[in-house]
Amino acid sequence: MRAPLGNFDHAAPAPDRLDELPRPVADAVRHWRGSVPAEQIVHVDTDPRWADTAVFVEHYGQDLLERSANCVVVSGRRGAETRMAACVVLSTTRVDVNGVVRRRLDARKASFAAMDVATGLTGMEYGGITPIGLPEGWPVLVDPAVVDLPYVLVGSGRRRGKLLVPGKAFAELPGAVVLEGLGT
Repeated sequence: MRAPLGNFDHAAPAPDRLDELPRPVADAVRHWRGSVPAEQIVHVDTDPRWADTAVFVEHYGQDLLERSANCVVVSGRRGAETRMAACVVLSTTRVDVNGVVRRRLDARKASFAAMDVATGLTGMEYGGITPIGLPEGWPVLVDPAVVDLPYVLVGSGRRRGKLLVPGKAFAELPGAVVLEGLGT
């Protein structure tokens, strides 16, 4: 199979690569629902040595720079209550944590979750967190620019490998909210 983006040597439909995905991501792909068939989610093998964005696009294709998204875990606090969320924005933008996210979570303070918290709660590796397979009940805040792309490169839940996902699929993830101004 040829990947819809980039220059990858190994690409296959994600349902054929469940053994390459951490359990929460594999389970989400296995039980996929929505207008985009699971077979349109593509797993590509990548080398963790080239994880840095500049090196990654040099190795796998310049077209990936504008078509990659980051998924970050955010923690919002109000008093003793903590609310978790995932934010998906294009990699060329930054998440508006202290404005849009803080207000959406109805939190007094919001910040990126600590690495051990993010990996512990998601069951995914740091640097590979994906919005597919997040804990039940978490809001998945998605910038409209991500949804508007035909395909988006995002983490696979591991540092090795990425997923190529049709943009509109992000709006259909459990807990997804497309949020203007999320990426700045």
